Amino acid sequence: MFNLNFKMNLIKIQSKFNITTVLIAPLDWGLGHATRCIPLIKALLLNNCKVIIACNKQQKKLLEQEFTNVAFLFLEGYNITYASNPKLLPLSILKQLPQINKAINRENLWLNKIIDKHDIKLVISDNRYGLYSNKVPCVFVTHQLTIKAPFSFVEKYLQLINYQFINRFTACWVPDFASDNNVAGILSHPKKMPNIPVSYIGLLSRFKTTKTIDKKYDFCVVLSGPEPQRTVLEQLILKDIHLINSTILLVRGKPLSEENLPTFLNVEIVNHLVGSDLQQAFQQSNYIISRSGYSTVLELLSLQKKSILIPTPGQTEQEYLGKKLMTQGWCYTISQKEFSLQKAISEAEKFKYQLPQLETVSLQDFIAQFLEKQFK
Repeated sequence: MFNLNFKMNLIKIQSKFNITTVLIAPLDWGLGHATRCIPLIKALLLNNCKVIIACNKQQKKLLEQEFTNVAFLFLEGYNITYASNPKLLPLSILKQLPQINKAINRENLWLNKIIDKHDIKLVISDNRYGLYSNKVPCVFVTHQLTIKAPFSFVEKYLQLINYQFINRFTACWVPDFASDNNVAGILSHPKKMPNIPVSYIGLLSRFKTTKTIDKKYDFCVVLSGPEPQRTVLEQLILKDIHLINSTILLVRGKPLSEENLPTFLNVEIVNHLVGSDLQQAFQQSNYIISRSGYSTVLELLSLQKKSILIPTPGQTEQEYLGKKLMTQGWCYTISQKEFSLQKAISEAEKFKYQLPQLETVSLQDFIAQFLEKQFK
């Protein structure tokens, strides 16, 4: 519930400015971008905005389980695929650059038509580079102001390209903290910043700590990310899961799937859980086993959960993040090459976790202030 002053501020904003419709669009690289848009969507709705979500079918399946008071538009994704061999990932991405550039140009043309058709007043793009326009304010959401690469000269080149796109937007929102006690390190705190205003908006997590819940599982395994690496990790886990004398919940991260995998006495397997159910599963578990995707990391930190992270092979951002957080004691990280379920569990149980107490940021207030500044 808003306090009286905050309600009055919202009334002033609504009466002074014609702020009605906001378009928000997450990148289709796994489901992490869609899940971290959930708190943004909630904050927009609490600010009396009409929200339209542009996404693909899988993202819609996830988000329509969270919201009944939003509209959806289909927007084709970048459809980036991974090489099964991690060493070939850079070459694979390089080959897909023409396809990605084509998608960026296509979505930019799409956006300018949609702005007029639906009377869009604000665009929020989670890592979709083509969703900028000079017709309305457009915000770019990212935690990767630095794109990690094996060589520093490659990083500098990637940052140059990255900033050329980001600087086409009105503002950039970074889901992290401005202080030294931050999550993403050099990823979100580069030496050189974009030319547009950059705001750090804190832990962008759909989960919030609630009352204490009794433990039900020793381990909750959550799979996510692009194929084929999602399936590769799933197969590694299924190979050994029957050997673990612990209660385990396996969430496959496949919201569109109706496949039923065989279960074991101490193992529960589900294709997907909606946000509230997944939060409950996290809170009912002693440890969470997952990729080191940034959205997942923010959710784990928001719930203060011990975790075992397995970076997606070849994805430099996840590899950097996993190492950084393990050095700080915030998680235990193991590479997929070295991973076995028994080994990971044994090492994590000996690991000295030092979970952080992170500051809180009111996303509702931040959104209200941004709207007032843009539309006064």
